[in-house]
Amino acid sequence: MPLPESASVSPAELEARLRLHRLPELGPKRFMTLMSAFGSASKAISAPASAWRALGLPATCAEARRNPDVRDGAVHAMAWLKAPAQHLLMWDQPDYPALLAQISDAPPLLFVAGDAGILEKPQLAMVGSRRASRPGMDTAAAFSRSLAGAGFVITSGLALGIDAAAHQAALDVGGQTIGVLGTGLEKFYPQRNRRLADAMIAQGSAVVSEFPLDTPPHASNFPRRNRIISGLSLGVLVVEASVASGSLITARLAAEQGREVYAIPGSIHHPGARGCHQLIRDGAALVETVEHILEALRGWQRLPLASEPVPATHPLLRLLHAAPLSSEALAEASGWGLSKVLAALTELEMEGRATCDNGRWFAR
Repeated sequence: MPLPESASVSPAELEARLRLHRLPELGPKRFMTLMSAFGSASKAISAPASAWRALGLPATCAEARRNPDVRDGAVHAMAWLKAPAQHLLMWDQPDYPALLAQISDAPPLLFVAGDAGILEKPQLAMVGSRRASRPGMDTAAAFSRSLAGAGFVITSGLALGIDAAAHQAALDVGGQTIGVLGTGLEKFYPQRNRRLADAMIAQGSAVVSEFPLDTPPHASNFPRRNRIISGLSLGVLVVEASVASGSLITARLAAEQGREVYAIPGSIHHPGARGCHQLIRDGAALVETVEHILEALRGWQRLPLASEPVPATHPLLRLLHAAPLSSEALAEASGWGLSKVLAALTELEMEGRATCDNGRWFAR
């Protein structure tokens, strides 16, 4: 999704966006179709149903606009946002994660409980089986501790098994971690990890969801959220997974998004290793030590810590602070023409705010 020209959002427009977000059969692409066609959520909400039909949108979307539950849910979300450490990140605002904005179906709205600022830090996703073996859990914890200690934010899905082990280990060493839910933030699932999520929020980490606050567990939403786990991250590490695991969906999405994919091998006799072995056969990097990951992502050290001021909010610098990119990738991510990107990069380089190394640009 190209980086837009941002403007502040009025309370009326915010409520309209929250209403659109609650409509049935309206995913990210249809949301953006409406915003592009009408210019604002407020205008889209008040447009005639015939205009929605002309855009190819289901009748159920237009008919639900004035449903009391849709309106009441938006009002409730407005009230939720007034509480401390509860945020809404919108695709056209400066605080939206630059790396996530690059994916084709980035969520237009992202609810965050905790420190929203860490979504801009360099992240490494760790995923794996919900029914992981004890050695698999220990491996996940060891890698998470090392990666968090090296400065990565550990991102995962707050599921049982590998996810929970990775989140907890990051907290244990004073690191930061992000949990991406497949439910709304007020319908947390699985409940067994509720205490872990609360600890993450209390200790400066974050729990996020693209779904309306009251969205209950639904099987189709968990694979859908995996694109956010990979989209936020520089790479995805699969620790232990069967060939039917949802972790392989995350890995496939990561590869499609241009992210690195890593897999830890295991015994040929262990079913939980077969998914990792499949990924390695398909081109994932075989990982035996944390150094294998750090070597592959050595450019991340050039990224600023959250405590360091980011110089001006230049659109290209926002992207480069998330990950090193080529000029062509910057053009695609920003929506600018390549000549405009190259001119801007030249100015940034002359100002000492960006540098090029082996064809990739880094923020300084």
